[in-house]
Amino acid sequence: MPELPEVAALADFLDTRLRGSVLAKVQIVSFAVLKTADPPLSELEGRTVTGVRRHGKFVDLEAAGLHFVFHLARAGWVRFTESPTGTLLKMGSGHIAARLTFSSSSGPLGLDLTEAGTKKSLAVYLVRDPSGVPGIAALGPDPFSPGFDVDALAAILRSSTQQIKGVLRSQSVMAGIGNAYSDEILHAARTSPFATANSLDGPAVQRLYDAIHQILGAALAEARGKPPGELKDAKRSHMRVHGRAGEACPVCGDTVHEVSFADTALQYCPTCQTKGKILADRRTSRFLK
Repeated sequence: MPELPEVAALADFLDTRLRGSVLAKVQIVSFAVLKTADPPLSELEGRTVTGVRRHGKFVDLEAAGLHFVFHLARAGWVRFTESPTGTLLKMGSGHIAARLTFSSSSGPLGLDLTEAGTKKSLAVYLVRDPSGVPGIAALGPDPFSPGFDVDALAAILRSSTQQIKGVLRSQSVMAGIGNAYSDEILHAARTSPFATANSLDGPAVQRLYDAIHQILGAALAEARGKPPGELKDAKRSHMRVHGRAGEACPVCGDTVHEVSFADTALQYCPTCQTKGKILADRRTSRFLK
């Protein structure tokens, strides 16, 4: 799933390419992907794109007062082309969920929203105000917003009895962090993914705050300027523990371990994060306290 760094880079890329172009046609290839009915999609056509921005993991394409907002979910992605075809797509055709075509001073442009797999979660909204999207209205603070300092993080953690892994992933608590970067942040902060949020002391909170900005900041710098087709590989190549179960931790050399759940998994380093303890796989037994 694309997270804050990739979504920010994607929004910047689309803003650079699409700002000032005219949205010529919108095709929704799956009825399930469109979550709103008013205003109708036909109102988008003929409007000039005035900007593209990010809200958490949502991308917001604004066209003269209307906002075409999409969330790529776990298996969604974007294909951008400067040579779009005029082909009308059939409902349910392949992996394409929606297609937008634009006219610009340099020629036609195309944007496909795609989704692989059988579990379809990609979502599209057309609203007059981004706050009309329930997921955006419920977002917690952005880690890079001016008011998000270490005291703000400490207040969030003090009020939660959840495990810290879940707190970092909760979009209503903090916007933009998902499964991959929460693994990386907790590794950098030397914190167990199963530590209770309100149990972290002052130094641990400071380490976590620093790790959030270190990990996401480095990923943002790496993703900036890359086209959509390169963002996934750039994300994978800089992971130290996420997706690397069985490999050596680049910090201490211990073996990276994994805990699997019903539909996801986390990775961690026992030496760096759990004082050498191995957390039991949730598929077979309870995790070790």
